[in-house]
Amino acid sequence: MFDGLSDALPDVLAKLADFVLRRERLLVLTGAGISTASGIPDYRDDNGEWKQASPIQYQEFVRTTLAQQRYWARSAIGWPRFSTARPSRAHHALSALQGAGHVRGIITQNVDGLHQRADSQRVIDLHGRLDQVMCLDCGRITSRESLQPWLIEHNPQLQQARASAAPDGDARLENLDFASIRIPVCEQCSGQLKPNVVFFGENVPAERVAQCFDALDNADALLVVGSSLMVYSGYRFAKRAHELGIPLAAINRGVTRADALLDFKFALDCDSALSAVVERL
Repeated sequence: MFDGLSDALPDVLAKLADFVLRRERLLVLTGAGISTASGIPDYRDDNGEWKQASPIQYQEFVRTTLAQQRYWARSAIGWPRFSTARPSRAHHALSALQGAGHVRGIITQNVDGLHQRADSQRVIDLHGRLDQVMCLDCGRITSRESLQPWLIEHNPQLQQARASAAPDGDARLENLDFASIRIPVCEQCSGQLKPNVVFFGENVPAERVAQCFDALDNADALLVVGSSLMVYSGYRFAKRAHELGIPLAAINRGVTRADALLDFKFALDCDSALSAVVERL
């Protein structure tokens, strides 16, 4: 019944189901762990440590051409796999719980759009969306999909390149002369293009943070799913929930930065745990 969960877990699942199903205004905060079953790697291990070198930093990207060349080359290889990812059972479970009147809204730290593909409503993309590209000069927003043919056409050396998947559409592409990569520019103003996501070292737009706090202030509980909360942009909402006395729980196999603040911690697989809750509807 619990799809691989130990027979010793029914009491734990009952607690999780009770936490979720007695809510009418549950706010859910999701992280990379909810999308790993969709084939999108996460950043951190169970101890909250980086699995690989830290991701590209905002200042490095905007200031150095080589960083942009490296980013767009790796993105060109990683995009096809990322763009065809499908929602996991956990994504669909949250959508079902929302449809049943238990989940009021979702804040996601992910940039993959998988909650929307699972038909969830009232989703706040805290860190933006990777399927969009923004011009840093004129502000024009275009689709990432439309940029892919240009990247491959103008960089034929990438056509046969292969690399393993990395988080958020990146690829572990090595042994390539990145200085030879042609980078795209805005068709409207020839300005600098950047994926419409919040890079590490970049601030989340203030109005988006305010929208999240407003959603939290109107929630009757906060459930963190698949996030270590090591990055402050997500941790701040767990901290606020604790300060407001809003019930706070997390489904995450590893440590979280908010472990000392949690009312409940469920060290479970996101897919199996949330699917088991849906079975109890």
